[in-house]
Amino acid sequence: VFRKYYGEKIGIYFAWLGFYTEMLFLAAVVGLICFLYGLFTMDENMSSKEICDPAIGGEIIMCPLCDRECDYWRLNTTCEASEYSHLFDNVATVFFAIFMGIWVTLFLEFWKRRQARLKYEWDLFDFEEEQQQLQLRPEYEAKCTQKKKNPVTQEMEPYLPLTSQAVRFCISGTTVLFWVSLIIASMIAVIVYRLAVYAAFASIMENTETLKPISGLLTPQLATSVTASCLNFVIIMILNFIYERIAIWITDMEIPRTHMEYENRLTMKMFLFQFVNYYSSCFYVAFFKGKFVGYPGAYTYMFNSWRNEECDPAGCLIELTTQLTIVMAGKQIWGNIQEAIVPWICNWWGRRKARNNPENLYSRWEQDHDLQTFGALGLFYEYLEMVIQFGFITLFVASFPLAPVLALMNNILEIRVDSWKLTTQYRRPVAAKAHSIGVWQEILNGMAILSVVTNAFIVAFTSDMIPRLVYYYAYSENEDSPMSGYINNSLSVFQISDFPERNMPKMVRENLVICRYRDYRYPPDHERRYLHSMQFWHILAAKLAFIIIMEHVVFIVKFFVAWMIPDVPADVKAKIKREKYLTQKILHEYELEKLKERLCQGDKRATEKEYIATEGRMELSIAM
Repeated sequence: VFRKYYGEKIGIYFAWLGFYTEMLFLAAVVGLICFLYGLFTMDENMSSKEICDPAIGGEIIMCPLCDRECDYWRLNTTCEASEYSHLFDNVATVFFAIFMGIWVTLFLEFWKRRQARLKYEWDLFDFEEEQQQLQLRPEYEAKCTQKKKNPVTQEMEPYLPLTSQAVRFCISGTTVLFWVSLIIASMIAVIVYRLAVYAAFASIMENTETLKPISGLLTPQLATSVTASCLNFVIIMILNFIYERIAIWITDMEIPRTHMEYENRLTMKMFLFQFVNYYSSCFYVAFFKGKFVGYPGAYTYMFNSWRNEECDPAGCLIELTTQLTIVMAGKQIWGNIQEAIVPWICNWWGRRKARNNPENLYSRWEQDHDLQTFGALGLFYEYLEMVIQFGFITLFVASFPLAPVLALMNNILEIRVDSWKLTTQYRRPVAAKAHSIGVWQEILNGMAILSVVTNAFIVAFTSDMIPRLVYYYAYSENEDSPMSGYINNSLSVFQISDFPERNMPKMVRENLVICRYRDYRYPPDHERRYLHSMQFWHILAAKLAFIIIMEHVVFIVKFFVAWMIPDVPADVKAKIKREKYLTQKILHEYELEKLKERLCQGDKRATEKEYIATEGRMELSIAM
């Protein structure tokens, strides 16, 4: 229906969005099952049991989480947070990460088949998008005064000198690099915010009686993570709003030759920017937070002023889940507001001028003309929104199995909103042909490959899965309950008298000799005190081995599945060959009729050679 009314270009978008939503249903079901597995096994999690046990977690005194202002604290204060982290950090996480790596391949391969079928049904197999490259943009013709002969059309047409192109590309590249650097700078500012306010949150929660009842659930780490995620989301939206205009301006400045070239250049600029903008904070929490902390007495500092953040004793995965949920859900809500409410308000405001006019003075076609303009880049923003969402459910899905569920709910609404706004809030766009989703296919392929790597690293370095497995198989001393003692084993010992003045808490406790911290280091009475223990290197080797094995297994399965599934269905291939054969046959019969007419007219010598040549061409076409 969309294709018949709006043309193939918009039709292929809705076909892709519908197919993507159908495939999301499978990922959402499996993700929900993995989440329910974590929910039903919360009471069996030995780590959270030990943290919550007053005789174990209640007796473990942890080192302060910030300098001077923070006090020592008991491990069982993070009881609720450790229980909730099990929802996402469990055995099902590994299974779901592998499953999503294979799901992405199935989605892309089956989409190629659906696209090939639509291409045949819409009679687009003979349509070549290269033909569009011969159609110059009016802006290109207007701004390029020099002309040269086109080797294809053999006609004089305008062109942009190589020196001018080089200068424009340099300016464009510098501008994009500046804005990407600005994103990184804003992310560093958010990190500084996290480091600066953590001590304040810790002090407020310790000294405020009204917050004591919820202090177990709302830890200083979680409070800092939530507020920083909200701040980061606001910065993302502001930078997006500004950069969209900058990207269009620098693409216009480059003066692309054709409309296809213009869209491809703008697509790469916008995607690169939004990739860094949306995912940089998630990459920080997943791969950098808590990895370069140091240890008590030798902490590492950012700009020599702010102590680097530590992960919660239950792990950093719950913070990555929080970050992902806020950014992903916030983007979807904001996107629907932009797509549905803003055009409706603009149209409502525009109709105010016609309220005092009778119907015969404000006709239906005038009302339609006053609707919002969809524009040449309207579809570009729709694809960009969905591709960014695709990144959220593939790149970091190991930390949040419910991400496909959120995406499915959003897409069901997205299809209705997009169809509603196109039919009621925008003028009908000019129909255009397209037999594929274009450069977005290559972007999706690239993200599918990257997702395997990111999820392998998340499972290895962000979750506690590998340290638990190493303890289970190599360090556990209790055969009846192999995971008992894991929490005590994962915490190192620090002698309080070794604290330098900069790190020493203001509140001095005379009866306290040692405190614990999250790391694998030798105790203070060992000859290699505070250096990494052998268990640390065993865990690191296991993490690297897991990454290599998981990546190779998933990549082998991905490439095998891609090889097994042909891009074009067999029946479609047969129909295309049949049509080509019939076309050749009709042309052959037409030529034979012409030859017979000429034979009847007496031109016997020339027509015999033509007849033999025609028969040869026909036999060749049948053989092919």
